[in-house]
Amino acid sequence: MVVLSFQVLPNLTTPPQYSQRTYRSTIRCGIAEPSGKPAPLGRKTRYNDSFFEKAFITLFARKMEPFADPVIGKAKENKKKGLLDFGGYDYESFVDVSKRVMLRRSRLQQQEVVREVLLSMLPPGAPDQFRKLFPPTRWAAEFNAALTVPFFHWLVGPSEVIEVEINGVKQKSGVRIKKCRYLENTGCVGMCVNMCKIPTQDFFTNEFGLPLTMIPNFEDMSCDMVYGQTPPSFEDDPVSKQPCYAEICSVANPNSSVCPKLLA
Repeated sequence: MVVLSFQVLPNLTTPPQYSQRTYRSTIRCGIAEPSGKPAPLGRKTRYNDSFFEKAFITLFARKMEPFADPVIGKAKENKKKGLLDFGGYDYESFVDVSKRVMLRRSRLQQQEVVREVLLSMLPPGAPDQFRKLFPPTRWAAEFNAALTVPFFHWLVGPSEVIEVEINGVKQKSGVRIKKCRYLENTGCVGMCVNMCKIPTQDFFTNEFGLPLTMIPNFEDMSCDMVYGQTPPSFEDDPVSKQPCYAEICSVANPNSSVCPKLLA
């Protein structure tokens, strides 16, 4: 991954559900905003994706494409673009593939697609090897949090390691995503929960054996990832009661108190 800048940031406000303190280091990559920070809420952040970032975007999109509804009409001509124009995807077309995967699938079916996509990107036996290399220890949780910052900024935007408290122990195994790129580009609560939060939590917790809890903040589109924290059941998770982004989501139901994609 290409690191565009490295900076030291002051502490951020602590969410009420966790005792947290920001770690000092943060990596800011690919932001094309003059401020170098994510755009304010209500406006999409501009990014300059590198060749390698576009390669990751294309890899994920191609793995998801077989599960997506087909593109018809003129939209088909513009489905693929970027990556030196040889069949690659940019982030916008990656989001389009995600939306076509979501269509006509239930909450659980969407999650299963993401699980299959993630497994398809790993060599045989990878989950077992991961469990041997990274047993559910404090070190493993902190190491994976540190890896998340540079290797997943193409998907979620800039993030930083933060200190969290798990079972009374403070450790640097949290990652704070400033403003999730996936959420701000989809504008969909259901896609955030069904195609990112839940399957990612389940993948690390059940396939890799390293508990992970993701805590999206739908007020500012930030998100905390807490490695080492066992996620709650869907029914006990506050996201299960989250309403739509009525003004920006194309499949929103403003008359429902809960996003319909969280009910199906």
